[in-house]
Amino acid sequence: MKKAERLNQELIFLSNKHEFRLKDLMEEFHISKRTALRDLEELAALGLPYYTESGRYGGYKLINQTLLPPVYFNKDEIRAIFFALNALNILSSTPFEKSYPHIRQKLLATLPKSQQEYLDRMLKVVRYYSVAPINPPEYLALILTAIMEEKVVRMIYSQHETIQIDLQVYELFYRNGIWFCSAYEVNQRMWGTYRCDYMSECEILEEIEHTHSLKELKISHEEHVKNYHHIPFRAQLTSFGKELFLKHHYPNMVLEEKDGISYLTGGYNEAELDYMTHYLCSYGKHVKIEFPEQLKKSYLQQLDEIKSQYL
Repeated sequence: MKKAERLNQELIFLSNKHEFRLKDLMEEFHISKRTALRDLEELAALGLPYYTESGRYGGYKLINQTLLPPVYFNKDEIRAIFFALNALNILSSTPFEKSYPHIRQKLLATLPKSQQEYLDRMLKVVRYYSVAPINPPEYLALILTAIMEEKVVRMIYSQHETIQIDLQVYELFYRNGIWFCSAYEVNQRMWGTYRCDYMSECEILEEIEHTHSLKELKISHEEHVKNYHHIPFRAQLTSFGKELFLKHHYPNMVLEEKDGISYLTGGYNEAELDYMTHYLCSYGKHVKIEFPEQLKKSYLQQLDEIKSQYL
C-alpha cells in the first residue's frame, strides 16, 4: 500500500475512535513502530486532533470533533466516485436525489481544471441503459428516516384498495423501475411487500415508543420468508436461461449447478402462483419445470392462452 493510501485509510480507521494505542496502527496496517510514529506526525499535520497520555493505561486520545479530517483521493478513486454518481442519473428518484447535483458540483470545484476536463470527457462516453422509475414515489426520504430511527409510518396505501395502514419498514429496494419496501404491518402483525409509489399522506408516528429494532426486524423477516415460501420448486435452465436468471430474479429464487446443469430452485406461496407462472414464461424455451405439478400445469395453461391468440 502506498503511503498516501495508508494515511487515508488510517484517517478513516481512527475517525470513529475516542482513543488508540500505537500498536493498533501497527497491527491494522502491518507497519513498524517507527513508521507508525512518522504517520502520526503526518496525520496531525493533516488535522487529526489528538493528544498523548502517559502511564500504564496511557496512549493517544482523540479530541471530539464534528467534522472528519481531510480525506484525500487518488486519480482512480476520483474517477470511480464520478462514475458512480453518473450511474445514479438512472434513478431520478432516490432519498437523496436533490443532493447529488450539489455533491457533484462541490467535488468538481475542488479539482484542478485538467481533471475537470478529463472527467467531463469520460462521462460523455459512458452510457447506462436501465429502467428509470415508472412512478417516482414522494416519500422515500421520510421512509428511510423512519427505518434508521426505527419508527412506524402511518400512510394511505392504494395499490388494490385505499386503506390507512401503519408500517414499520425494514428495507427499501429498487427493481425494474419501481421502489418497494419490506415492512411489518403493526396492527395486523404481518409482513408484506409494498410499492412506494402507492403511498401517500405519510407521517412518522412519534408517539409509538415500543417499536422493533432493525436486528429484531431482520430475524422476524427471515423467519417469515422461510415459512411463507413453503412450496418448493425446481426448473432446469439452458445456458441462455442461466444468463436470463442472472439478469433478473427474485429473493425466493436460487441458481444451483449440478453435473454441469443449471437449475432454478426456491420456494413460493400459493398466492404467488400467477406471478411465478408469468416470470417463468419470460424464459421461453430456455426453462423446463420439473416440479411441482401445480406450477407446471399453470405454466402450460399460460402457454396455451398465448398460443390461442394466434389461432
